[in-house]
Amino acid sequence: MNTASVSTANSIKAFLKKWMSLVGIALLIIVFSILSYVKFGAQYFLTWQNWKTILLQTATVAIVALGQSIMLLTGNFDLSLGRLVCLTSCVGGILMKNAGWPILPAILIMFLIGICVGSLNGLLVAYVGVPALIATLGNQYICYGVAKLITQAVPIPKMPKAISWLGRGYVFNIIPICVVIMLALYIIAQFVTQKTRIGRKLYAVGGSREAAFFSGINVKLVYFGTFVLGGILATFGGLILMSRLNSVAVTNGQNYEFDAVISSIIGGVSLAGGKGFVLGTMFGCIFLNTLFNGFSMLGVDPFVQDVLKGIVLVLAIVLDVVSNRRKS
Repeated sequence: MNTASVSTANSIKAFLKKWMSLVGIALLIIVFSILSYVKFGAQYFLTWQNWKTILLQTATVAIVALGQSIMLLTGNFDLSLGRLVCLTSCVGGILMKNAGWPILPAILIMFLIGICVGSLNGLLVAYVGVPALIATLGNQYICYGVAKLITQAVPIPKMPKAISWLGRGYVFNIIPICVVIMLALYIIAQFVTQKTRIGRKLYAVGGSREAAFFSGINVKLVYFGTFVLGGILATFGGLILMSRLNSVAVTNGQNYEFDAVISSIIGGVSLAGGKGFVLGTMFGCIFLNTLFNGFSMLGVDPFVQDVLKGIVLVLAIVLDVVSNRRKS
């Protein structure tokens, strides 16, 4: 084999490894398109109506997952993000609907809560030294408990029409606005993480905390900042979700933190930190929602889907661990 062939083969291998989620999406499209036609005698999977549903479901999770993937780049993670989506959306629903607050002050309170919870996580992990698992798991229960207390676990329907455009609006009556927002956030995050000093610091801290510290990087501040950013993005996700569902409930954002981790790993972001691209997380979210959309279309039992989601998580982590071991 000549040098050109070897170089081409290596380039293809590197591309497949970097963008495995894209390959996975393509395979799912082929498989579910065939199965859809075989089962129904018509093509339902590839319709725009179905893909619009997939993208709408993806947008909220992907925005939350963006914060999670940035934390993973530094070697941390946040298990409270899903319940923070729940808490902030419940607070927003109560202020807007029950208390009659104007939209803007209610949204500001939502983001203030998101920043406070993110700051608390960051403070505990970065400055107190509490493991991220313990700190964020504790705040997960706190957020969920407060959400149940203030709502008494009763859903709040019919959100104000002034926020309906966020989750139910369309650009040119075709593309959902929340999908456009998702794309914009990921493009910005991809640029910042790949082309700026902030991004280099994230990767440096995730690659080696000690080396980053001795090179002059304020590691604690980086940790703290990523948790705050995670809280802000989770709040934004909660705002879009309450707009899309036109209601809030304590089930809002359920399991988003785990979906965010799965999507990040599928997208190529390593649990070990310092490796991967945040843009891959978006494709990981699309892969995950495409997979379970296809299962639902084929009538797979929802409980079986939960089992399959756990299997996907374990497989993704195993592949990540094996890949890191080989590099070591």
